[in-house]
Amino acid sequence: MRRPAATYASTRGFAGWGEIVVYTSVRNAPEIPPGDGDHAVAGQPVEPGADAATRTSRRRRITGQVGGTVIAMGAVSFLTDASAEMVTAVLPLFLILQVGLTPLQYGVVDGVYQGATVLVRLVGGYLADRWRRPKIVCTVGYGLSAVTKLGLLGVGSAASTSFVLAVDRAGKGIRTAPRDAVIAASTRPALLGRAFGVHRTLDTAGAMLGPLLAFLVLLAVPGGYHPVFVVSFGVAVLGVAVLVLFVPDIRWKAEPGAAQASLRGVGGLLRDRRVVALAVAAGLLGLVTISDGFVYLSLQRKLDAPADVFPLFLLGSSAVYLVLAIPLGRLADRIGRRTVFIAGNVGLVLLYLLLLLAFVPAWLACVGSLALLGTYYAATDGVLSATAAEFLPPALRSSGLAIVQTALAGGRVISSLLFGLLWTVTGSQRGGLAAFTVALVVVLPVAAKLVFARRSAPAEVVAR
Repeated sequence: MRRPAATYASTRGFAGWGEIVVYTSVRNAPEIPPGDGDHAVAGQPVEPGADAATRTSRRRRITGQVGGTVIAMGAVSFLTDASAEMVTAVLPLFLILQVGLTPLQYGVVDGVYQGATVLVRLVGGYLADRWRRPKIVCTVGYGLSAVTKLGLLGVGSAASTSFVLAVDRAGKGIRTAPRDAVIAASTRPALLGRAFGVHRTLDTAGAMLGPLLAFLVLLAVPGGYHPVFVVSFGVAVLGVAVLVLFVPDIRWKAEPGAAQASLRGVGGLLRDRRVVALAVAAGLLGLVTISDGFVYLSLQRKLDAPADVFPLFLLGSSAVYLVLAIPLGRLADRIGRRTVFIAGNVGLVLLYLLLLLAFVPAWLACVGSLALLGTYYAATDGVLSATAAEFLPPALRSSGLAIVQTALAGGRVISSLLFGLLWTVTGSQRGGLAAFTVALVVVLPVAAKLVFARRSAPAEVVAR
């Protein structure tokens, strides 16, 4: 029997986005003719207690469409990123001007900020696979990040700041791989780039809202960093509420003989040459990537801009990310995700050159750098997850994504420490920019070779 006509929202013909159809309920989705839907296999989401007939009746057609789960997770990320980027937009100035940190100390704090996600990403991914309950793991992660916004009210040193930010990033690390695994499980492999593009678009819309809110708070209360943190906490709590109330409690269906989450299973992933090659490439590129905070500080120095304008730098790069996330996701599905990923890192070289070259006018360097930074994230962030998700076994997808994301985060930890050290030793950011530009040019061909290398079949992943 055919279901009633679906209620949906449609976006057509904007910036190459194509058509996106969102069904408000799985009961409203059109019926799939026999053979068109995905069959239940190990690792695919199923509802507790639903029999085969019920599951079949609730499958929806997703060719050219984005599932409701992707949109729900996008709404959570929208609110959470708005909260997080309110803090990120003022954090460098808060730490340097009010707390009194040196560039080297800020580099250490930023390294902790990035590095706190390294090991907990693996823990979050493993627990999500082991329990087959990714929503619970996501809720813990989002909750931790919300609480730490109030913790920033009491910081007064590099040590206390590092602790609070470490807890915040631990929350991010716990939730990231399970969240991406839910998105991947809700999407056909051929459309992974588009699905992650849609999610990252909503995520980035929140990232744009965050700096704007921070700017408005600072405009109303000059130097009011603490009010920024309080408003950020309120927005984060809304994000957790949306997750609890509207994201379905997806569980993984276990099949006898299929790969299951276990330490041996994760070890099998580490013997998969495709996983290792992608993780090493991500780690190498992370090692030569300058953190966003240092990029924005470099722009402020180049423009000699007042402190109140600082949050607008993040707003500018986020605007570019917002516009390009879906088009580049679709392009990645069409021409190859690895090609788009490497091209995004080539754009990063151009960004460094704009910041480094003295003859480039300051306004042009600012506009070009923000555009290139937004393009870099649109071409690499979701695309990297989509690249890994396409070959990971479903029941170990969270763990596999965590391995790749951990390698990238680990590289960025070291890069923040190195750049802060170079800035402090040389007395200017130009020495660090020059060193990182050369390093990225050297590393990029190596990373490209790893990403594009033809790999043998994956190592066998054992069951429990």
